Amino acid sequence: MATISRRLIFSPVPKKLFRNCQFLSTTKKYDSKSSTSSRLDPCQSASMLDIGTRRIFNEEHDIFRQTVRRFMVDEVVPNHPKWEEDGQVSKEVWQKAGTMGFLGIDTPEEHGGIGGDFITSSIVMEEQSYCNCSGLGWALHSHIVMPYISHYGNKEQIEKFLPKMTAGQCIGAIAMTEPGAGSDLQGVRTSAKKDGTDYILNGSKVYITNGYMSDLVIVVAITNPSAKSTAHGISLFLVEEGMKGFVKGKKLKKMGLKAQDTAELFFEDVRLPKSSLLGEENKGFYYLMKELPQERLLIAVMGIASCEYMFEETRKYLSERKAFGKTLSKLQVIQHKMAELKTEIACNRAFVDRCIELHNEGKLDSSTASMVKYWVSELQNRVAYQCVQLHGGMGYMMECGIARAYLDARVQPIYGGSSEIMKELIARQIFS
Repeated sequence: MATISRRLIFSPVPKKLFRNCQFLSTTKKYDSKSSTSSRLDPCQSASMLDIGTRRIFNEEHDIFRQTVRRFMVDEVVPNHPKWEEDGQVSKEVWQKAGTMGFLGIDTPEEHGGIGGDFITSSIVMEEQSYCNCSGLGWALHSHIVMPYISHYGNKEQIEKFLPKMTAGQCIGAIAMTEPGAGSDLQGVRTSAKKDGTDYILNGSKVYITNGYMSDLVIVVAITNPSAKSTAHGISLFLVEEGMKGFVKGKKLKKMGLKAQDTAELFFEDVRLPKSSLLGEENKGFYYLMKELPQERLLIAVMGIASCEYMFEETRKYLSERKAFGKTLSKLQVIQHKMAELKTEIACNRAFVDRCIELHNEGKLDSSTASMVKYWVSELQNRVAYQCVQLHGGMGYMMECGIARAYLDARVQPIYGGSSEIMKELIARQIFS
């Protein structure tokens, strides 16, 4: 038996996720006789979005994916245009996601999470991209914010926040970026000064995903301004909605991701008790560096899924649209362009899936995570550009999914560490 098959058998989808599972009549049915070794790769399937492909998954994953896909079709897609107008999704969809078990999947069950792994978690992220609905901030909530609390929080913090976050009753955000400090975390100026056993927090953050709807924010702040470097004087704090001096700015209007609430956050003499400190004082930069590979991987996970969505949408359009007396799909120049796109997407899919495996085994290093984030986010933009072009005038219309995907893609090489920073991190490993 192959190594991956053994690992999947011993790491099944948590049984609690099956309580809401249902089949989709339009997708491949569960086949208990199929094995992970016989599964097709997406490039070999009739559609890259088919359920039942990819050897990192098994039949239990397929059942779960069917349920997630049905939820997206029923609860997310019909509401997304309204959410784009509002600049945020509804509180209700967060709570429904919690009820369905879509949040905190890879948070340990003893910490109030679902108790699954990153492979299972990736299904929810991929299905969000497959339905082309970028407003849901679940990935950041579940796979960036919650791990900080699970890994570095004390018993009281874990018990207070994580069960509610898994239930969708407490929305999480992380506040790193400042007006003068983006990818360079050592440029942080927000400070938390000791006042007895308390801390007094002052500063501001910008471009914070889930910021406007957040109930809990992990704030990066300087606690030792005299440290030998900024990295040695950074700490993390848990700041709750309603704390005096914590003010949320207006929802920021963006090029894309229009349904995803993004805001400025302001902290003016916010008094934080010692219990708000996450982990040890002045260890924040170490924690950030430890968690960043997962953040970069999830950007790649959603990015490659978006590429697959755009490819299939474009293939459908080209098979229906006629020009010069035949469908566009019959034109050689079109066929060759689609061949190029499929090849690039297939190669990147293989790399992403390998990175998912590595991360699930605790072996994904910073350099590899930087490579997959850099390459996939750049590919996503190339695919978006070409798919808009292949749609012609329709691709320029906002009612066309490809137009929205094009706008959403542009931020991918920027947030989570810009492509330029990713190259710097990759180069350090090469010449270390």
